[in-house]
This record gives sequence, structure tokens and C-alpha cells, in this order.
Amino acid sequence: MMTKLKRYHIIGIIFVIIIGTLLHFVYQWSGQNYFVGIFGAVNESVWEHLKLLFWPMLVLSIWEYFAYGRDLNNFIPVKILSIVIGLVTIPVLFYVYTGIVGKHYPIIDILIFVIAVVLAYIFSYRQLKSQEKYNSRLANNLAIIALLILIACFVIFTFVQPHISIFYDNSQGFYGVPPRR
Repeated sequence: MMTKLKRYHIIGIIFVIIIGTLLHFVYQWSGQNYFVGIFGAVNESVWEHLKLLFWPMLVLSIWEYFAYGRDLNNFIPVKILSIVIGLVTIPVLFYVYTGIVGKHYPIIDILIFVIAVVLAYIFSYRQLKSQEKYNSRLANNLAIIALLILIACFVIFTFVQPHISIFYDNSQGFYGVPPRR
């Protein structure tokens, strides 16, 4: 099981990086389709870049659940916590480095995305391998509630954003979905 688990996690890292990268462009490719905007970045804000990790990790986690996760009591909480770790890593690293340097560089932003994905999967692998934590019914229920809240946030905040910096597209000077051309 450990070799299989490691293989799934390596595949997961590669899958999320590739699909997440494609999700950066899919909204524009779709002709600014609002439904596609739920899954792909609609602008260059930090919030929209969180989708690039969230949706691919969620989709792959659902697939992994049916492939091997049903046999692991802590699978759902660990996968949701892994996603949260990735989601927290992106803005923390972005705001720390841009606060120090004074501006952002796309290559560093991409590297942050990769680091966030790798950290999320390292956490997942270690916790699923040990099976010692997050294996209660309460942990499962809390994880499902957290997941539903995250999904709701990603859908709602695509179209209605609080006016705080994480939702602001500095490159274009607006919040949320850009005006149609």
C-alpha cells in the first residue's frame, strides 16, 4: 500500500501542477464564460490563483477516494486539510515575498504554486501513511463541512468579492470578473 500511496501522491503533484496551470488560462480561452470562471482564474488576484490548486486537488481527491481512500479512515479529513495547507501557503508566501521585494515576479509566483502543491501532497502522504490522526467521525464531518464552505466561497467570490487585497487584481485595477470586451 505504501508504494501505491507514494505513486498516487507523485501523480497528484504532477496532475495538479499541469491542470492548475491550464486553469490559469481556461477562462480566457472559453470566451469569458461565467461557468468556466468558477473553476479558472477570472483575473490576476491572489484569490483567483487559489482556484488553480483547489479544483484540481479536489477532483483528484474524489478520484483517489474511490481508487483507494475508502479503505483509509482518515482520508477525507487529510485530503481537505491538505487542500487547506496549499491554499494557505500561496497567499502567505506571496505576501511575504512581495512585502520584502516590493513587487511580484511571475516566475516566483509560479514557484510558489509548485511549492504549495508539493507541501499539500507531502502532508497528505505522511498523514495517510501513518493513519494516526484525523480518523474520527467528527473529523470526517468537520472536513466535509469545511469542503462545502470552500466550494461555496470559490463560487460566490468569483462573482461577488469583498473589497480586500486578496481579491484585487493589481495588474488590471479591479475586483472580480473583468468587464467583457
